Amino acid sequence: MISVDYSVFIQIFNFLFLIWILNKVLYRPIRDMLAKRKERVAGLEDGITSSLQEAEAKDAQFSEGIRSARAKGVAQKDKLIHEAEEEEKAIVRQINEKAQAEMAKVREKIAKDAEGVRQALLQEVDTFANEIGEKILGRAV
Repeated sequence: MISVDYSVFIQIFNFLFLIWILNKVLYRPIRDMLAKRKERVAGLEDGITSSLQEAEAKDAQFSEGIRSARAKGVAQKDKLIHEAEEEEKAIVRQINEKAQAEMAKVREKIAKDAEGVRQALLQEVDTFANEIGEKILGRAV
């Protein structure tokens, strides 16, 4: 038969004390590290999003520039149909080539930035994973 005496209260206190110690030493630091990691990832994702939005805005500007250049070319063509036909083609071709070259540069820059951010994020993930593993296991991984 089981008898309830003061040792039950000691065991309850011991259990609560152990939970408190584990929370202070193990659980809270891990939760803090995960929260910091989440903030960093969110910051990097925001950076990627803003870079993509900038690229779209610049692409729209280039498209608008091409449209306005074509409109100017058409106006000149209307004024000087017989004399300026060859000149108009050359101007439009140059503007298109320039816009395409600039657009290619911007896209390359964005791709490099996105890759750099992705690489930095991958390096951070490995570091945090190793640190968490070391904390949990209590030894080097």
